[in-house]
Amino acid sequence: MEKEELTLERLEKIIAEKNVIALRELFENEQTIDIAEKADRLDDIKQLVFIFKTVKSEYTAELFGYLSPENKEKLVNVFTDKDLMELIANSYTDDIVDFLTEMPANLVTRILKVSDKDTRADINHLLNYKERTAGAIMTTEYVTLLSTFTVEEAMASIRKIGREAETIYTNFVIDAKRNLVGTIDLDDLIFSDPKEPIVNVMNTDFRVVDVYTDQEEVAQDFKRYDLNAMPVLNKDHRLVGIVTVDDVIDVIEEEVSEDMAKMAAIRPLEDSYINSSVWALAKKCIPWLIILLVLGIGASVVLNIFEETIGAVPILAAFIPILMDGGGNSGNQTTVLVTRSLALNEITPKDFLKVVWKEFRVSLIVSLAVAAFCFIWVFFELSTGILGYSALTGLTGWAWFFAVARIAALVSLTLGTAIIVSKIIGAMLPLATAAVGLDPAVVSSPLLTTIVDVVALVLFFFASAQIFNLI
Repeated sequence: MEKEELTLERLEKIIAEKNVIALRELFENEQTIDIAEKADRLDDIKQLVFIFKTVKSEYTAELFGYLSPENKEKLVNVFTDKDLMELIANSYTDDIVDFLTEMPANLVTRILKVSDKDTRADINHLLNYKERTAGAIMTTEYVTLLSTFTVEEAMASIRKIGREAETIYTNFVIDAKRNLVGTIDLDDLIFSDPKEPIVNVMNTDFRVVDVYTDQEEVAQDFKRYDLNAMPVLNKDHRLVGIVTVDDVIDVIEEEVSEDMAKMAAIRPLEDSYINSSVWALAKKCIPWLIILLVLGIGASVVLNIFEETIGAVPILAAFIPILMDGGGNSGNQTTVLVTRSLALNEITPKDFLKVVWKEFRVSLIVSLAVAAFCFIWVFFELSTGILGYSALTGLTGWAWFFAVARIAALVSLTLGTAIIVSKIIGAMLPLATAAVGLDPAVVSSPLLTTIVDVVALVLFFFASAQIFNLI
């Protein structure tokens, strides 16, 4: 029998009919995150409450983690203390912390109040770490094994406490002083002699981070070393938590979203696009657009200075968009490549000269190819009448050819030069930004384009003035 597709309408119908059996079967047969996407769009909070009152807490705790901050807050407001205690008991500490950072202070206080002593201590511990660090994203639910254990004792310990851990594939071996001495994967334990001491089969060559390590660096280590969990140590070099691969996926998504926003000259969103208000979205765009408007005065000044040149040869104005777009686009290509390489640690600011020299050689090839095509294209536009040029009227033969070629050469040479300049600037800006400790993504595409536009216009009109003897 074909499985019925999960839709918002189907979920609403099950809740409206108070079909408890169907609702529980839904959670047993569907991925919780898929249900959460539909549940988040329910109009009445009572519908969500019905789900939490009906479905097993092991499912609803996971469902809660996927809901929007607004729905989480509404649920906490209607939950009894008993409901909150059950929710916390079935949630991982790092998920609770992520939730609390989005909640008003009064709700945070209430949740901490109903938490048991150990959970409250863990939550407070994690909340005190600086945002966007390993300490802030780590979890305290993991399996530790004493270095004195045998393989058999280690397996028994995992069976006893493993259900409460976020992962049991990688386990952490500590000594009596809680110093981390090794890690051991579950498959190594399974295939080892039960009587073998775990110190003989554990991995002593492992990667660690401290609680203050930036989350982006943690994510890079996961990729570099192909990890599924990484231990986090405090200033005394003792194990205090672990970062798991699902935490890293969230970090990668957050970092990519932030970089995309910065490259587009908007401030990153705190919430999803669909859940952000119109006013919130507008506020993200306005500051950068005003800054770019002010910077754009440079282009206006250039046009004003060369007003007489434009008046004498009006056809020049028709090529301004080509030059501005061509230079800006080529620079943006380089900026994106260099910013990505910096983010992946493929290059560092110390490689400044190497990168600039490389981009200079790339720009020569690109500019020659584009300039050659541009000459042919502009010549074609003028010769076919796509672009009208009154100075060509009455000209024939070589006189006509040289008049058209002069315009085509001016545009193509200016564009080629603008591409070279823009690619070099596009490489230098993110490297220079990283060198002073700032995020290279703040060197946004619109900012680069604004700078290159001014350069392209100055080159174009200065060359035009020389060629047409207007200076």
